[in-house]
Amino acid sequence: MPQTYAEVILPLPLYSTFTYRIPEEIADNVKVGYRIIVPFGRKKYYTAIVVSISPIKPEGYEIKDILMVLDNYPIVKHPQLKFWDWIAEYYLCSIGDVYKAAIPSGLKIESETFIELNSDYEETETGQRLDERETILCQLLDHSGRMTPAEIEKKTGFRNVEAIVSRLIEKNAVIISEKLVERYRSRRETYVRMTALRNDNDAIHAAFDMVKSAKKQEKMLLALIELSEFTRKDCEIKEVSRAKLLERTGLTAPILSAMVQKGIIEIYKKEINRFKFNGLITKELPNLSDAQSLALDDIHKSFLTHEITLLHGVTSSGKTEIYIHLIDYIMGRGSQALYLVPEIALTTQLTRRLQRVFGDKVLIYHSKFSDNERVDLWKKMLSSNEPYVVIGARSSIFLPFSNLGLVIVDEEHESSYKQIDPTPRYNARDAATVLASMHGAKTLLGSATPSVETYHKSSINRYGLVSLSERYEGVKLPKIEIIDMNLARKKHIATGTFAEQTKTLAREAIKRGEQVIFFHNRRGFAPLARCKQCAWVPKCEHCDVSLTYHRRFNELMCHYCGTSYPLPQVCPACKEPGIEILGYGTERIEDEVDKIFPDVKISRMDLDTTRNKDGYENIIDDFSQRKSQILVGTQMVTKGLDFEGVSLVSVLNADTLINFPDFRSTERAFNMLEQVAGRAGRRNTCGIVAVQTSQPTHPILSFLTAHDYNGFFNNEIEERRNFNYPPFTRLIYIYLKHRDVNILTEMSAIYGNKLRELFGTRVFGPEEPMVSRIQSLYIRKIMLKVEIQASMKKVKQILRSTYEQMHQHPRMKGIIIYYDVDPI
Repeated sequence: MPQTYAEVILPLPLYSTFTYRIPEEIADNVKVGYRIIVPFGRKKYYTAIVVSISPIKPEGYEIKDILMVLDNYPIVKHPQLKFWDWIAEYYLCSIGDVYKAAIPSGLKIESETFIELNSDYEETETGQRLDERETILCQLLDHSGRMTPAEIEKKTGFRNVEAIVSRLIEKNAVIISEKLVERYRSRRETYVRMTALRNDNDAIHAAFDMVKSAKKQEKMLLALIELSEFTRKDCEIKEVSRAKLLERTGLTAPILSAMVQKGIIEIYKKEINRFKFNGLITKELPNLSDAQSLALDDIHKSFLTHEITLLHGVTSSGKTEIYIHLIDYIMGRGSQALYLVPEIALTTQLTRRLQRVFGDKVLIYHSKFSDNERVDLWKKMLSSNEPYVVIGARSSIFLPFSNLGLVIVDEEHESSYKQIDPTPRYNARDAATVLASMHGAKTLLGSATPSVETYHKSSINRYGLVSLSERYEGVKLPKIEIIDMNLARKKHIATGTFAEQTKTLAREAIKRGEQVIFFHNRRGFAPLARCKQCAWVPKCEHCDVSLTYHRRFNELMCHYCGTSYPLPQVCPACKEPGIEILGYGTERIEDEVDKIFPDVKISRMDLDTTRNKDGYENIIDDFSQRKSQILVGTQMVTKGLDFEGVSLVSVLNADTLINFPDFRSTERAFNMLEQVAGRAGRRNTCGIVAVQTSQPTHPILSFLTAHDYNGFFNNEIEERRNFNYPPFTRLIYIYLKHRDVNILTEMSAIYGNKLRELFGTRVFGPEEPMVSRIQSLYIRKIMLKVEIQASMKKVKQILRSTYEQMHQHPRMKGIIIYYDVDPI
């Protein structure tokens, strides 16, 4: 057999693929899409994905052998590999980064470093004394045995454990080893079955003879026959789990064991999928109004001439019902559908609505699931071509679809679709349209406030456009009341962050038995701590930002790197006990609301209250079932949630949304305010939205008051045209990071000048971003404006070539460079 070689992708930030020799004994078992274990570097092992096989031996370097094949079927399909290539090319990142983001960690077996005490080490013999931290680490290893760096860090609380270990290796005090670790654990369940065959009457009679003197065993046998439908001839024998059998009989496991010893039954284990729907399936499609039916027909017509269509429907117009009808149509044709939502919180309500129609054909995929759950769903989709609908956040675009027919991107304007860190920094909305085209599927983008780029494409007929301009069942759009906070404070009718008018509206709503949402886009208790005497403000040691106070933990926290600090009792600058807490976060607003409405149940929804898997679900359930009357929340409450009892939404500080230094700030503010307004009056009442602001004459508020998206769009698109911003150009931000601010300043200037030689006036910067240091790394940003028709492949080649040239400079060592294409 001729020698063959496999080209593979490694889960590392590497731009190229790597070639490995396929040993003759496993040559028949290695195919494209299979996972294999390969050595890489010194004593490291990774799970690689095979992308091609060739008989041609590469020249110029040593070829290592594949160590192991993990699969007997492809874990990644051809369309996925093609999709990965597009993401790597368009978003200017490595294919290894895409692989690492796309595949659940449970499918990536890696070598893990273990540290253990060198049993031959004697401190007195070497003459090299251990410092305090080294001694503590050695004592821990002596007590606990072999440990990973992460385990050591958790036990000791030491930072930079690797540096301590490195010193101990030099002193020969510890040794390291590598071990392959598989993080996925399949879920297995124990089942019970008869050893006799269904048509073997002699064996069945013999079984009953053996248990007739043991009444409990006889009861167990009868229950097993009943549950498995063993005696029915018109159906297959059903599998019976041990747990179900014991629950039905009320007996114990030793009874089962006795029956196994007699050879009457046998016990076996089976790998099962973690996803099982046990709820009520109505299979009834929701009724559509005349306006919804017309919109649905228009979407089908638009799909005849456009691959991508925008459904522009006002809030509470019933877009979800239209989506369900489209999904039913696609699944009826035997195809699969992907339903993207911007926030995990939205999957809770949507899943229930879809499961009532489609039952166990609804699959959910997002980052709150465990690795094991994600791997199970991945395997389920690999092993079946059945029609499914997948509801998920942005990472669900990487799932192994086999027959994708429709992609729905709900709330397509949302910035949450953009992955910020780590790489790849992709936009799931845009990537989903490419994924759909690769599968020959259609894409429907839905929003009450479409992004400027999307609406512009529909206005020039690149996308289809369908409008839904009335709310479901004729409910009126909410009334917007602008509350001038400057005037309220002058008249002394505002206390803290609440105007008296806002409190009055909330009291009236609650008195009527309705619900209220208070929206404030800042979590924590207060955004600022300050010394009253000298104005000293505590800042993060690792980031150039002030710290946010969280009263629940009584500590200051950095929202960029996550580091927490104790709240100082005495100012470290002037040594006076004058630390005060300033401003409002959702935690403090919850306290204020509790004082104003002491007898009302309040819920809060922000990052701090939704960290665990069921956090969203519990809060949404309580509010939907009216167990709580007031909901305080950040932007999470703006995104498509449907609460029928809400009649008042209060925006407590619109200025923080409007006054953000970014060319998209006006769009972002209008979208967020209009979306949060859409939570009010979604059934039979006309809702009210109270917007507190110090800028009541700002132009955006006039568009908001009239619910005039088209007016806002026409104003915004002219601004973008005048200043040559998207959608008239494509932006690429180039970030440079380094620990030494002087080196970074010098090299970023050289880098910017080098790019100007190649791209001319399309290059702006370098400049300091608003937060110029994060996690001890200083940051500089260069902006590149590229024409829409420019080839991203060519741009990437130029940027890559520039990167390689710059890294020949000795002072570039240690500088991190990455790209953000189409930043949000």
